Amino acid sequence: MSNGSLDKFLYDANKPTSLSWSQRLKIIRGVASGLLYLHEEWEQIVIHRDIKASNVLLDREMNGKLGDFGLSRLYDHGSNPQITHVVGTFGYIAPELTKTGRATTSTDVFAFGVFILEVVCGRRPIMLQESPDLHLVDWAWRSWRNGVILEVTDASLGGDYDPGEVELILNIGLLCSHPVPAARPTMRQVMQFLDGDLSLPDIPKDGRGITPQHAEELEGS
Repeated sequence: MSNGSLDKFLYDANKPTSLSWSQRLKIIRGVASGLLYLHEEWEQIVIHRDIKASNVLLDREMNGKLGDFGLSRLYDHGSNPQITHVVGTFGYIAPELTKTGRATTSTDVFAFGVFILEVVCGRRPIMLQESPDLHLVDWAWRSWRNGVILEVTDASLGGDYDPGEVELILNIGLLCSHPVPAARPTMRQVMQFLDGDLSLPDIPKDGRGITPQHAEELEGS
């Protein structure tokens, strides 16, 4: 890929240019589309297990492509993944994975949610500059609960974005990175949120999962 990996555009002090909001949104959509294919549209289910900015490659038009399948696992549609040891990158690992060792499409969705926050905020999943070290997901959740979610947006954007659009993407990131697996959408639902074909449900605050008024709609999507 001619533009290399996404992380250098987010974190490299000598990065060639800052990413615009439209470029970030296109990258998020590209990775979401790729994950939908892996989870639902190929002949087997592919669990990537290592979704992160350094594994997203950018082509000449700055389209995001998910790469590095060295940790991926495959299993048949309709079957359950086998228990395995925990792998992945610290900061992107779903909380249930450390307890069960079972990598699923939902654990990929969690990592994708962290990735969304990473792209929008321009910060690494573990914010080492904070004291004590703060997880990006925790910071975003706290900002959302305090009603200031837009304050997490990357300052390098200079406010050059549609606030409503950015808030929608951040809310998708929060929903995907919800600590309760049942609250997370599928990647098909994520694409429907991005395309405006499905309204985003209320983000659960109490850890009980998707709110009842959207459960039937989500199941039928």
